[in-house]
Amino acid sequence: MNGLAVSSGSDSFHQALAIIDAANLADSTKVKYRRVLECYLAEGHPLTDSAQLARFATTLSNSRRSQLKAAVRLWSEAMITQAKSMATPDNIDTVNATIYRFQALQTAVTAKTSQGEKAHTWLSQAEVSALMSAVTGGSNRDWRDRVSLALLVGAGLRRAEAVEMEFIHVRQQPIRKKVRFVLEVRGKGAKDRVVPISDELARMLETWRSKCGSGRILRSVRKNDAIGESLSDIGLFGIVRQYGGLIGHPGLDPHDLRRTYAQIGYENGVPLTQMSRLLGHSSVATTQRYLNLDLNLETTASDFVRL
Repeated sequence: MNGLAVSSGSDSFHQALAIIDAANLADSTKVKYRRVLECYLAEGHPLTDSAQLARFATTLSNSRRSQLKAAVRLWSEAMITQAKSMATPDNIDTVNATIYRFQALQTAVTAKTSQGEKAHTWLSQAEVSALMSAVTGGSNRDWRDRVSLALLVGAGLRRAEAVEMEFIHVRQQPIRKKVRFVLEVRGKGAKDRVVPISDELARMLETWRSKCGSGRILRSVRKNDAIGESLSDIGLFGIVRQYGGLIGHPGLDPHDLRRTYAQIGYENGVPLTQMSRLLGHSSVATTQRYLNLDLNLETTASDFVRL
């Protein structure tokens, strides 16, 4: 059908994976999309079967259904665009039929939208100090945990940004008669930003570097206290939950520490537009829900978060 035949079976699956891999998404999101598609493929049904997709979706939690719906939509939209690009007067009926099939796939999976907003947590400065003080001892695991919390609450990093951060991303920027340390962050949508950090956090990172060398900043630590090569975002989530529980916040999330960074900085006079840029938000409206202009390297949110 002039290249417009809808792929089935493993062909459509691998096609969908290639589209997901090339999409402007966080790596952690791509992993979730891939996993839910792999679970569906294991049942032996093609992605082009709307009825089977709908049936499979009923076996998933709402969050997994949302991931499946998003993954299918991403793939089907790309296929619709491809079909339109191949349209000619001779094959217009075939093109329309292909488009209708992919549009049907987009409605095969339904997921409930959340009602209201999740009750988020913002820590006070006293609670931040308590959180950091909860990390006692000088083992490699203690240092890893201390640095993990500090990157989230002291630099406002997203969980995925923190686990991807390497020591080469810690840079020095001369500001008048002093040196300001900054983090070069690759954020959502491959958007780069610079996040100035406090001298205290810079010293913490340097001490940790002396223990584990180059490479990823956040590492796994084995039972014998040997340092591994990297830390997963799930591992980082566990660290935050562990120490959050010690200060009376057992449901503490990494994103709560990012919000705390923004709130403390804003309360201490860092302009909203500055905070937006520090957080890597595309809109100041997003930052307002947490509580950026040209980046001010002399005063930054990290200066007011005592670790």
